[in-house]
Amino acid sequence: MEQARIEQTILKNLIQSDSFARKVLPFLKAEYFTETDEKTVFEEVNTYFDKYTKTPTIEALLINLENNTSLQDGVVKSSKTIVKEIGSHQDETPQEWLIDEAEKWCKDRAIYIAVMDSIEVLDEKSQRSRGDIPELLKDALSVSFDTHIGHDQLEDADERWEFYHTEEEKIPFDLEYFNKITKGGLPNKTLNICLAGTGVGKSLFMCHMGASHLMMNKNVLYITLEMSEEKIAERIDANILNIPIQDLGEITKNQFGKKVDKLKNKTKGKLIVKEYPTASAHVGHFRHLLQELEIKKDFKPDVIFVDYLNICASHRIRPGAGANSYTLVKSIAEELRGLAVEFDVPIMSATQTTRSGYGSTDIELTDTSESFGLPATADLMFALITSDELEELDQLVVKQLKNRYNDPTIFKRFVIGIDRARMKLYDCEQEAQEELVDSAIEQDDSTPVFDRGRSESKFGDFKV
Repeated sequence: MEQARIEQTILKNLIQSDSFARKVLPFLKAEYFTETDEKTVFEEVNTYFDKYTKTPTIEALLINLENNTSLQDGVVKSSKTIVKEIGSHQDETPQEWLIDEAEKWCKDRAIYIAVMDSIEVLDEKSQRSRGDIPELLKDALSVSFDTHIGHDQLEDADERWEFYHTEEEKIPFDLEYFNKITKGGLPNKTLNICLAGTGVGKSLFMCHMGASHLMMNKNVLYITLEMSEEKIAERIDANILNIPIQDLGEITKNQFGKKVDKLKNKTKGKLIVKEYPTASAHVGHFRHLLQELEIKKDFKPDVIFVDYLNICASHRIRPGAGANSYTLVKSIAEELRGLAVEFDVPIMSATQTTRSGYGSTDIELTDTSESFGLPATADLMFALITSDELEELDQLVVKQLKNRYNDPTIFKRFVIGIDRARMKLYDCEQEAQEELVDSAIEQDDSTPVFDRGRSESKFGDFKV
């Protein structure tokens, strides 16, 4: 079918079929029509439908065209000719087929227009920048007649049953208790936050998780706004090469190359580290980075780490706008979660504790620095807690603060091992978990478990 023919067939059915118009009109654009008269007819149909929520009659279209003083006489005449041809006989094209063809035509036109706009950008005939080209093409490729407008609780019961029995795709941890509290790992389209004081191990945690996901054949994007790309890569090298970080400088180039080659044979994943200046990058920059990585390196991440959330900028709130810290951090969190949804990946980030929470051995959600809007937005939030006794044992306590994946009271606290020299985390023996629980043994019958003050366990004054 020729292009002009499909355009007129679409116009004809927009007028003759109310059901077709309701399904297709939300996705059609005047710019898709190549001929001025056809574009004019579409605009008249669309204007009428917006005002009266039903398709116009042939007579109404002819009158509206005649009364439209913004149109030249030649355009009015040719447009009226099209309307009369459309109304000359009833169209019997099967609607399902026509909807499919209309969607294909819209996609083709959107791509063509995006390509032509991109050429104008390259020829410097447009006010857009070259950085807008990936977004132009992405928008064109995403054109779709999505007719889903909600879930019917009774009519869509079969779809719901399928959902209940479909295993959700998750990015697993290499730490047993993190898999237990998340029911197998991090789901896509989520924002997950690690809360800890300065120097406790937020970046170490994210570097370890990035390294472990790489060795699970996952593609990892690590965005850093705090340390340089080289420093992050150094920490990840210490982890995956199993070499103390202070010894990396003593390895010969030949030895280092052999170890890296062995790693290449062990994983199909990739890990990209990208550095941005502190407080200067927001999700707009991250989105552009993701588009560039896909185009230039054929790289699509399975998980994204942002180190760390509080030193990102907001895409919506401009610097100097005078926004308070609550609004700013909440905005950044919402934007990051939106990015996770847009690119269908989990995002892991971190935040600092408040001054009062820095030395606390029982961190709460209220110890989140700058904005309580962050835990309100996050899907999973947990605290890393240390003490002098725990440092002697090379251990950290993890405390769940918020969990949308599981009951947060299940394994609310657990212990993980930490090897700071190799930037590694590891599972502790079950004895360590039991001792953490034992430290909450009743001191008297009236005090609930986990609220019984200090214990005499080897965790010393650590409160659980």
